[in-house]
Amino acid sequence: MSQPRKTPILPFILITSLFLMWGLANNMTDTLLAAFKRIMSMSDFQTSWIQVAFYGSYFCLALPAALIIKKFTYKTGVLLGLGLFISGSLLFYPASQTMVYGHFLAALFVLAGGLSILETAANPYIIAMGPEENGTQRLNLAQSFNPIGSIIGVLLSKLFILSQLNQASAETRAAMSPEELQAIQSSELAAVMGPYVGVAGVLLIIWIAIAVTKMPKASDADDSLNIGATVRRLIKNSNYVWGVAAQFFYVGAQIGVWSYTIRYVMQELSVNEDEAASYYLAALILFMVSRFICTALMKYISPGNLLAGLSVLAIICTFVVIVGSGYVGVYALVAISACMSLMFPTIYGLAVRGLGDDTKIGGSGLIMAILGGAVLTSVQGQVSDATQSIHLAYVVPLLCFVVVAFYGRIASREKLATLITVE
Repeated sequence: MSQPRKTPILPFILITSLFLMWGLANNMTDTLLAAFKRIMSMSDFQTSWIQVAFYGSYFCLALPAALIIKKFTYKTGVLLGLGLFISGSLLFYPASQTMVYGHFLAALFVLAGGLSILETAANPYIIAMGPEENGTQRLNLAQSFNPIGSIIGVLLSKLFILSQLNQASAETRAAMSPEELQAIQSSELAAVMGPYVGVAGVLLIIWIAIAVTKMPKASDADDSLNIGATVRRLIKNSNYVWGVAAQFFYVGAQIGVWSYTIRYVMQELSVNEDEAASYYLAALILFMVSRFICTALMKYISPGNLLAGLSVLAIICTFVVIVGSGYVGVYALVAISACMSLMFPTIYGLAVRGLGDDTKIGGSGLIMAILGGAVLTSVQGQVSDATQSIHLAYVVPLLCFVVVAFYGRIASREKLATLITVE
């Protein structure tokens, strides 16, 4: 893949803005588990279908997105992804009118399909916007704006969704008349809809800005579509295969940690969803600050070693979440976010380094690995329901961090270090 000698500023800024926007969507969606648990009196497993729809769509759309990008351009993929992102956000309006849970899941599936295409295009494009040797650092810089979007997403949810929930318990709602319950749910679902439709308006502006901007040569099309040969090469690349596995388990850990943060805090501190969201917000702020710090540390510590070290810290914090209680458990839960901050872009950068023309298809495999957010969050919800303990449910992300630590370790070995630095 030919690469420009310097990173073009305007395209870099526009593509980086997408990292912020899908961070907003991801974390605003995480809060929906707590919202729908209240609105529709659901179990943890039932609410986990929000993440199944969301991250299942990532899995389904990643490879088609890579084929579109490989056949046409990165810009084509970005505009298509943004279009689906906008469409899915707007579908929240009819879903709020029908008041059917499945319709919200369908809207999330469309929305997340757009995000899958965006991530499949944007991650390798950022790496391609300059020399490969600092591609991981450049990706970490772009990804540093992702938690800023996450913070905005949680703020929007806290102000416009969670604060609008009626505090009637599941038992109280079950005793209500159908008309009274419908009136309460209608108001709550309208609150859920509002931020998503508002975000669609912002996305439309970004879509227009990217559409009229000339993208650099790094986004030129590659008409070669020999998928079979590409997949065979990727399967033989042990660093890449382990990277995909690590990404699957990392995303499962991240989404599991964040999806049930509000539930955990509500239980341990006896607060409502709105108040518990403040701790989730604190976790995301810590995540953002740590991302910038870790990006700077990569000048002095190899990405693999940094990944392994922070994974071990995440394991320790998660263990405290499981055995701890009260503020000790809550603070440990918040601290996990600092450990997770560099994991996604670092795993991605290490896994695709040296792939050359296979980067687009290889990148789609790493985006498909986001399916871990659907599979493992559902498993975590089932563990919570089966044991009646949100504490024990955090065994799932703990085991995931063990896998990530292992990948960080092997990525630092001399043999693999040589493999992933091949130009």
